Amino acid sequence: MEETQKNFIKLQQEELNVTEIIQLVTFSNCGAISSFIGTTRDNFEGKNVMKLEYEAYESMALKEMLNICHKIRSKWNVEGIAIYHRIGEVPISKASVVIAVSSSHREESMRAVEFAINTLKKTVPIWKKEIYETGESQWKENKECKWINSK
Repeated sequence: MEETQKNFIKLQQEELNVTEIIQLVTFSNCGAISSFIGTTRDNFEGKNVMKLEYEAYESMALKEMLNICHKIRSKWNVEGIAIYHRIGEVPISKASVVIAVSSSHREESMRAVEFAINTLKKTVPIWKKEIYETGESQWKENKECKWINSK
């Protein structure tokens, strides 16, 4: 299997299946699989959040997600990389993003997962709208987002 066949990136409206995503990066030569699961919480700054809605510039988001995979491979010796993000409505306690990375030893996969989520927040054009109990809503920008802070 060549390197690019072990990069699994996807945007989807359906619920993310953590077990299936982890299985994508499970290889017999790996002793570690590290993962990050970002879920919808029910509050933000004292407001009750009912759900989140995500929108993405899909072609650019997928390109940037693949770019994250390439950057990870240039820094660490990893085997499989999966980066899945939901778009559309994400209810409370459900996953909006799942990242899983496999490697021979834990240090590489742990560092790669942290890099992946931090870089995704900074570079991937995905936007989040919080829907509150009051019926109000607010589009949220990532404070890390490079295109917002470059003004």
